[in-house]
Amino acid sequence: MSDPITVTVPLINPNEPEARLTSLLVVEGQQVKAGDLLCTLETTKSTVDVFAEASGFVAGLRFAEGETVHAGDLLCYLAPSAGWKPPEQKQINSAAPEQSSDGREYEVPAGVRISQPALALAKKAGIDLTTLPAGPLITESMLRGMITQQPENAAQTENIQHESPIDPNKIVIYGGGGHGKMVIDLLRALKLYQIEGIIDDGLPVGAEVMGVPVLGGAEILPQLRARGIVLALNAVAGISNVSVRIRVYEKLTEAGFAFPPVIHPSAVVEPSAQLGPGVQVLAKAYVGSEARIGFGSIINTGAIVSHDCVLGDYATISPGAILAGEVQAGSRVLVGMGATVNFQTVLGEGAMIGNGATVKADVPERGIVRAGTIWPESTRLER
Repeated sequence: MSDPITVTVPLINPNEPEARLTSLLVVEGQQVKAGDLLCTLETTKSTVDVFAEASGFVAGLRFAEGETVHAGDLLCYLAPSAGWKPPEQKQINSAAPEQSSDGREYEVPAGVRISQPALALAKKAGIDLTTLPAGPLITESMLRGMITQQPENAAQTENIQHESPIDPNKIVIYGGGGHGKMVIDLLRALKLYQIEGIIDDGLPVGAEVMGVPVLGGAEILPQLRARGIVLALNAVAGISNVSVRIRVYEKLTEAGFAFPPVIHPSAVVEPSAQLGPGVQVLAKAYVGSEARIGFGSIINTGAIVSHDCVLGDYATISPGAILAGEVQAGSRVLVGMGATVNFQTVLGEGAMIGNGATVKADVPERGIVRAGTIWPESTRLER
């Protein structure tokens, strides 16, 4: 395949142009083969599976699972290479930028990922897209959460902006457990940010974690954002349940926070590697040439992610784990401590590799490789 293939939403029922994206089985940057299932669409009368027409890499994914789509909407591209970038948003939509009711033109800023339903809501509400955080896919539900956090009138907005300008150096950490302590040390070693405090739903206000005060739970996020604090790190590791970690990102996104990638000074990240927002590379870890690490992923202490590896969103590579070159890992993948994954292996979305395991062949979506075993000789279990 030399040119990217456009994947659009099919017309399932001529009398029902809308459908619900009930299941999305791919993530941005994932490599797929011809015939792989991309998603499932559902109307009131029918259910349709959408398959990949050819092999390639998923690029420019526009919708999130659970959203409403329309026939003809662009779902994504199947790109010829992992490095291919889709056209700018303004080239994908209609020829002229659309306008809100107040005449404002809407062009999606670089780095901002927003679904079509969320973009339509933003136009209707008159939201300035440059105020949205870069990195996570902004869905309609997330945007509604952001709208509820906005001041009720323009005068309030002006007062907040006047009294609390954005401070690019202050940052908050969500989670005061063990991983939170590692993030505190990482930030102190970087000497780039001022840690404002810890957000934790289970610790008492006023407690301290390594000298950093606990400010409160998720309920204070709007207050912090109004004070001009826009940066946050998610220190909820979610090893046993990654959905907990994802929910923290949703809370932070709804409150308007952004997520800088952070790299411990003792780690090595090659200049050609690409780190998505929120990526954490901890002490003594290595990320190789032209590796691509998805949003919110953790490369833990002493882990190795070799050249040309592609990791989906929310992946966790545990301490001492080794990924050989050109490994493809889907979103929510967990590679346990000391595990090794062979060259060009594909780990399906949600796969879990146990501590000390050796992976010699592809692991299917949500597959489990037991700790200390060799795959595929080990017995596969499904969660």
